[in-house]
Formats: sequence, C-alpha cells, structure tokens
Amino acid sequence: MSVELDEIDHQRTSARNADCPRISSAPPPPDNGPKAMSFLVACFLIEAVIWGLTISFGVFQAYYGRLDEFRDSKPNIPVIGTLATSFIFLGTPFATPLVKRYHAWRQWTIVAGCTLCAASLVGASFTDSVAGLIATQGTLYGIGVLVVYAPLVSLINEWFIDRRGFAYGIVFAGGGVSGVGLPFLVEWLLASYGYHTTLRIIAVAQAALLAPVLPFVKPRVASSSSETTGTEVDFLRQPTFWLLMASNIFQGFAYYIPFLYLPTFASLVGLSPRVGALLLAALNFSSTVGQVGFGHLSDRTNNIFILVFATTFVSAVASFFIWGYAQSLAPLLVYAILFGLFAGSYVVFWPKFSLISKDPLTLYGLYAFGKGIGNVVTGPITARLLATNTSSSYGLGTYKNVIIYTGVLLLASSISIIGWPLKGRGSRVPRADTSSTS
Repeated sequence: MSVELDEIDHQRTSARNADCPRISSAPPPPDNGPKAMSFLVACFLIEAVIWGLTISFGVFQAYYGRLDEFRDSKPNIPVIGTLATSFIFLGTPFATPLVKRYHAWRQWTIVAGCTLCAASLVGASFTDSVAGLIATQGTLYGIGVLVVYAPLVSLINEWFIDRRGFAYGIVFAGGGVSGVGLPFLVEWLLASYGYHTTLRIIAVAQAALLAPVLPFVKPRVASSSSETTGTEVDFLRQPTFWLLMASNIFQGFAYYIPFLYLPTFASLVGLSPRVGALLLAALNFSSTVGQVGFGHLSDRTNNIFILVFATTFVSAVASFFIWGYAQSLAPLLVYAILFGLFAGSYVVFWPKFSLISKDPLTLYGLYAFGKGIGNVVTGPITARLLATNTSSSYGLGTYKNVIIYTGVLLLASSISIIGWPLKGRGSRVPRADTSSTS
C-alpha cells in the first residue's frame, strides 16, 4: 500500500488559458532557462542576507549579555531573537490572504520588506536599551522578514513546478551557507567596533548586496492588480493534512534545541567556545547540503512520505544515541552533521505537503505556523527541563532530559508519518502545479 504523488495539470491548463491570445508574448518557461535561474540565484542571496542574520543572533545575544548597561535587562535579551525569527512563521497564514489579494504588488512588497530590515538595523544602532533592541532588531526586523517571504514563496511556486523541491532546497540553503561564516564575521565586528557600528555596517551591506538582485525577483506571469481567489479549507477534511501537520509540529518543537544548546553542551564537556561556533557551522553547512539533496529527491520520488520518515527517524536515533552519550568533540561533530543533514532538510517538504490542497499557499502558511509555535516555546520548555538536573552520565546529567525530550519529539514526528498508510489509496497527493500562488 502506498500513497503516490501524482501529476495533475488543472492549474497548468488554467495558467495556459490565462496567458493565451490576449498576451502578445509568452511568459518565460518555468523550471529552467536564464530567467528562472537568475530568479533562483536572487532568492538564494535574499535568504542568505536576510535570514542569515537571524541565524547569527546567538552571537549578538552573547555580546549583549556581557554589556554592563544591559545587566538589569539580561533576561529579556533572548526576546530579541525570538521575535526576529517568529514573525515569519506565525505571521505567514495572516499575510497569505493579502499576497493573494494584491498579487501584482508582490515584487514591490519584497523590496519594502528588505528596506524595512535594513532600516530596523539602523534604528537599532541608535538605541541604548534592550527594550529599544526588542522594538527594532526584534520586532521591526521580524516584520520585515515576513514582508519579504510571504510574497517570495508565492513567486517561487510560480517560477518552479516540476523542480519545486529543488528550488526550495537551493533557496533555504542560502541561510545555511550564510550561517557557516556570518557568525564569525559578526563576532569579529562586535569585538572590534561594538554593536552600534556593527548594526550600521550590516544594514549597509544588506542594501548593497540586495539592491542589484531585487530586479530579478519578479513574477513569471503578468497578473492583475488584485486576485479574487478565496481561501480554500478543503484540506481540513483530509486525514493526510492532520498527519502531516502533527509530524510538522513535533519536528518544529525539537528542531531548534541542538542549535540552542550544542555550544553550551560543548563547554560543559570542557571544549572551547570556538568549538561551539564550529558545531553551529557544521549544523548550518550540513543543513545546506541536506536541503538541496532532499529537495532534489522530493522532485524525483513518487512517495514523499518515505523521505519525511527518513529525516525524522534518523534525527531521533542520532539524538538518543550520539548526542546522549557524547563526551568529546568527535561524536558532537558527527551529531551536528547528521542532525543538520536530516532534520535541517524537513522544511523542503512543505511545498509538497501543500499540494494536497487547491490552495497550497495557504497550507504552506499553516505549516510555517506550526513550526513557529515550536520556535517560540522551545526556550521556556527546555529551560524548565534543564532546571531538573539528574545524576547520570547520559547527557552529562544536566542535559539528559533535554536530549530525551528532543529524541521523543522527533520519534513522534516519524511515527505520525507512519500513519499515512492507514488512510488507504483514496486520497492522493498531487505532484506539482503551475501557479500555486493562491
């Protein structure tokens, strides 16, 4: 018994009909060609520049925590990073209807979002309080990221059809590539110039890097000033949706834990802070490789559920048996590579998950929301788990409960995927569509 990803052409046909005789020139082909590739490179760079900075917030957090002027507000410093990364996940379901309503403004919305990100950093450079940083580097930057990504996802779906998994893998890899080197650069800038100047330098660099590529981020097909397509909820009646959402939420609750705690775990083992940075670099680099690889595989397989199960199950086993018993650099490095390679690849399956609905963009937003919940609550939950120390060699005692919690969540995610055969062959997941922007 299997659930296959079948090719359907209903949106491809409608897109062709929409573009016939009344348009003098045919739109550029999807998936291949110079324009599609230039669009993909531009998206990769946007991901690397905009999202890469949020990945590096741990460096800012450590620096802010050492400043005397922020001593009284130290417990609130993590809120900055939480807000910067949470808006894109929690806000996507609410931004999606606006993207669909104002289709023709997608390119300019992305420009506005990039501008807001840079402007928020400039504003943060003039503040001298944690509250000011929460408002600027946290809230405004997070809103800017959301304003960039909601229309960007719509455009990716329009430009890539048969190679959509590969396209998302390339785009998401931008953040991983940036996450390999940017933390070291930010650390050097903060140590050399302080946070005021560092934030201004990053703002200028963002503007300089993105201004040349933003003209390439444009719709493939000309659209009207507004779209009238409503929001579909047909997927709520499909067991597949609930199984995939359960798997997604469990994975989202576990995903951020190694990124948060591997550096401090390494310090507890007796390794230097540089090793902690190395482990984060390994996580990000292997995530990049995994996202491109699994994205490509998702385009070429008729059973996406096998790939999803592999990423979650391997991540769970690695957490239980490698991180749990690690007491030196070698196993920690192996774990970082495996976790990044498999767990870091999960997001490239969202576009495929979304194709069970006639309204894939809305469904994509819901999957992002599910992951966002994990992003918000991971810190408080794991902090409570760390407070219950145990005498054990597993997880060095201190991290025993955190590691077990991580492994159980990932195992639950893989078990949720195992549930897909129970629904039989009556509900089939489409393989690709053309516009998928609504």
